[in-house]
Order: sequence, then C-alpha cells, then structure tokens
Amino acid sequence: MRPSPLRHLVLPVCIAAAAVLTASPATAHVPHQAIAQQSPALAPAGVASTLDTLARQVAASLTDPSARRALVSAVRSGPVDLSTLRAGTALTGRVDTADRAVRAAKGLPASVGSLVRARLAADGMSAALAAGAVPLVAAAPGDDEAAAIVAYEPDGRRVLLDPARVPTRPVIVVEVDVAKALPAGLDILRQALAQRGVSPVSAPAALANGGYWATKVNAVRLSDDQEPWIKGAAEVYSIVSGFGLDGHPKVDVVQMPYLDHDGTTYYPNQLLVHFSAYKYNLADVVMMEDDGDTNYQQLAQAIAAVLLTIADVGAYIPLVDAILSAIPTSWWTDDPDFVDAWYTLSTASSGRLNGAGAHGWLEVSPYWVAPL
Repeated sequence: MRPSPLRHLVLPVCIAAAAVLTASPATAHVPHQAIAQQSPALAPAGVASTLDTLARQVAASLTDPSARRALVSAVRSGPVDLSTLRAGTALTGRVDTADRAVRAAKGLPASVGSLVRARLAADGMSAALAAGAVPLVAAAPGDDEAAAIVAYEPDGRRVLLDPARVPTRPVIVVEVDVAKALPAGLDILRQALAQRGVSPVSAPAALANGGYWATKVNAVRLSDDQEPWIKGAAEVYSIVSGFGLDGHPKVDVVQMPYLDHDGTTYYPNQLLVHFSAYKYNLADVVMMEDDGDTNYQQLAQAIAAVLLTIADVGAYIPLVDAILSAIPTSWWTDDPDFVDAWYTLSTASSGRLNGAGAHGWLEVSPYWVAPL
C-alpha cells in the first residue's frame, strides 16, 4: 500500500481580509475548527458503505472454487477491474450495481466506465495466496481514525483487523480506482464551475497576447501521516484561485498525478499558476486529494456558490478560506480531502514555501511562458 498524503484536519471558515492581505504564503494562518453550516445534500453519498457491501459479496463468492481461483490469480498480478472478472453471474451483477452507485456518489457519468477494483493490501501477501491461504476481503474504512478495519470471511463472518498492523493473512481490498476517476472528475469540476459562472483559466488566449508569467513547481514534498495500512494511493490535485481580469473569481484545477507517496520529494517542473488569468498578479492554491469519496458535481456547486458571492473590492483578498468553507462538513469528519494551502502566490514567488497547514512544502520559481 502507498499511504495517501493526508492528516485528519479540521479547518475553519472565516475570511478576514485585513489579516490575510498582509500574510505571506509561508506564514498565513489556517485556523483550527471548521464552523461552516453545510446542507446535508452536500455529503458524500455512501461510497464507503457501497464498497463495504461489495467486499462482503466478493468474500462470499470465494466459496466457489473457480471464482476464488479467478480472483486470486488476478490480484496476484496487480489491481484488477472487478467488472472484467469472470466470477459468476451473481457477483457480476453486484459489481455492476456497486459501480453505478459509486459513479452516482462521485457525480460521474456512465461513460467513465467501471470504477470498482480489487487489489492485495500488501505485495508480500502474494506468496501466501500462492500457497493456498484463504484471503479476507475488506474495503478501506471511511474514517481514517477507525479503531478497527472490518474484513469478511467467505462464510460472511466479520473479522476485525488492527489498522496500525499489517496482518499476516492475505487481505483483498475493494476500492475505487481513483487514478481513473480523477481525470474525468476534474473535467466535470471544470465544466460545472464554468456553467455556474466561475470561469476557467485559458492559457492559449494568453499566449496569443504575447506570453505571460507562471509559477513553476520545481519540487514538492508532503508530510508522513501514519494512515492505516489498508489505504491505497490518493490522487492529488490543486484548486488555484484568484480574481480574474473582469474582477470575478476565477479557478484553475491542476492534476498532480506524480504525488504517490508522502515523505518523498518530487521534482515535477510543473506549471501551477498561470498569472495571465489573474488580476493583481496574485493567486492562492488549495491542494486536495480524491481517495474515493469526492463528489465533483457537489464540490463545483459548493465552490461556485461561495466564490460568486465575493466582490472585488479593489485590493486582493485571498480565496483559500472561501474555498475551504465550501467543502462539505462531512468531508472533514471522516476521510478529509484537504491536503494543504498556499496563500497569495505572486509572479515573484520563489524558493521553498511551506503550506499554511504545515503538511507540505512547494519549491517554486517564476517562469515566463513565451508565445509560440
């Protein structure tokens, strides 16, 4: 398992312009308690419970020797799309039902295809499977601080596993293929924000006007978080925001697919902020992850609803707190999707910038994007 780069964080919702206008990206304060009042409709719609039910059903299918051989052979080679597994008509129907529920919970269309997959919880478990060990089947819990991980025997019995200690018995994990879901989800997020009046960044238009300054990420590192062993890799993206040239908030969504491990330094040379899009030559960055539960339609609706209430007052107001306030409260109380935030990056931002939540750093430099 590759741990995701998160800690269990709870943040507030407050936009104090006088305070944040003078804060640097490295020292801006992220408060300690979220107080936003969120609509229950914004809560994630049961990804964890759907996967738990499917894990129990997959475990039950292992009583069929042919189905067990098919699944064990597949997961020993790597993660497997459960919709492609030939393990009996009953399980195929249950996988289809779970796939539809997961897509609906994440606000994704049917064209994305199957999102439910299975994998071994740890590579070292393959040898025990080859030797004939009967695996348990589990889904990652919705709460990173759960006291136990629920796994299932083929006969339906529940087995409670220590979240801090990798079991010696093989465990097959049923999860969302977030590497497949995220690109489609970010497209939905961009489209939904634009439909609600939060316009995207357009680099081609800027190039047509003679080039522009950007912020390039030379290196990035996220902190170790001690997450449960069952958790797989989280897919990371950043929401970059500022005031557009028309004075209205503008958002760019940037995927960061290389951030597989916490405690590892990456050197992506990735352009993160395109300042051609922003008035005042200033922008903020909120780094997020999707580890299975993100509903992109709801996230876009919530962000747009907050940002469209903010007026340009003739001086830059960081939008980090507004974006954090839009995140549904339930996302903070179970499996938090927030990683860290960087306030008020400018065309001159350079060097190492610590995240306001102290869970990572970016090393950046200005970069001139010349016209073709």
